Amino acid sequence: MIRLWIAAMACAATLSAVAQPAPPATAWRGYDEAADARADIDKARAQATAGGRRVLVVFGANWCGDCRVLDISMKQGKLKTVIDEKFVVVKVDVGRFDRNVDIAQRYGVPLKNGIPAVAVIASDGSPTFVTKGGELADARTMGDDALVRFFDRRL
Repeated sequence: MIRLWIAAMACAATLSAVAQPAPPATAWRGYDEAADARADIDKARAQATAGGRRVLVVFGANWCGDCRVLDISMKQGKLKTVIDEKFVVVKVDVGRFDRNVDIAQRYGVPLKNGIPAVAVIASDGSPTFVTKGGELADARTMGDDALVRFFDRRL
């Protein structure tokens, strides 16, 4: 009888857990694989010029955990404040290093050294800063404070 009661309780607990609503999905939208990156950068340059900011082009991919962490971090807390104050952000999907590679090359971003990678673009379209050595490729382990320092002090 006790075994039957234990089995019933375990079954009830399992059903209760299954019946719980799923946790809300994150606001992460990923990298738009169908986006026209050149047009997005041109639009961002116009917005940045009008707002006295620069364009931050973030090269990444949906499969990249570090890209996801960086993107989420850029949308909350202290890093969001720094990013919103200084930049208009454009996310550029690089797929499996087979998309928009020419855009990365145009700005001097060596994608093979790690993603996410960034380029800061001036109003004239020239890069003023580029990650060359995979500086953000371990965004998952950097933590928010290190990311804030990277974007606030170096850019």
